[in-house]
Amino acid sequence: MKRKKKAKEREAAKLANEQNEQIEQEEEILEETEVQPEAAQQEEDAEQKKEDEAPEVSQEDKLRDELAAEKDKYLRLMAEYDNFRKRSAKERLELSASVKADTVAEILPLIDNFERALAVETQDTAYKQGVEMIFKQFGDMIKKLGVTEMELEGKEFDPNLAMAVSSVENEELGENTVAQVLQKGYKLGDKVIRHAMVIVANP
Repeated sequence: MKRKKKAKEREAAKLANEQNEQIEQEEEILEETEVQPEAAQQEEDAEQKKEDEAPEVSQEDKLRDELAAEKDKYLRLMAEYDNFRKRSAKERLELSASVKADTVAEILPLIDNFERALAVETQDTAYKQGVEMIFKQFGDMIKKLGVTEMELEGKEFDPNLAMAVSSVENEELGENTVAQVLQKGYKLGDKVIRHAMVIVANP
């Protein structure tokens, strides 16, 4: 009987301990749920306090900021337009120069033929004078367009200006010197519109 009584007492004590632990856990949960809203409320109050303490932006300051923003947009737009205008002007000049160079390049063979005609001996002075006049008109026309003939004979050979079609040995000329121009070369400004054909001495 005593053993049974002690066993019941132990079970009762164990049950009481478990109940006490469960009660303590429930109390902890309740405390946490109570603390969280309080912390959230405190954080909200702190944010509201910051907003209340922040200096109020006046209408004048707002207008000043808006004016500065609009001025910045205007300056950016003007800069973009200026760049566009300069780029367009450069493209027009390049296009004009390209068209001019292509046109003159088509005329150059006619000038070559006039030079060959003038090199032929003739007894007809009127005919020769007529050819000379037309040749001069062509020369004046291309000069007005800004086209210049390249003077290369006796100068150092430059592959950017001329094409060497032959070479000779000549003690009177220096090394890599243009000995003779077979076909004249022309430039429009700094742009070569036709390379000269030359004979190079002592390459």
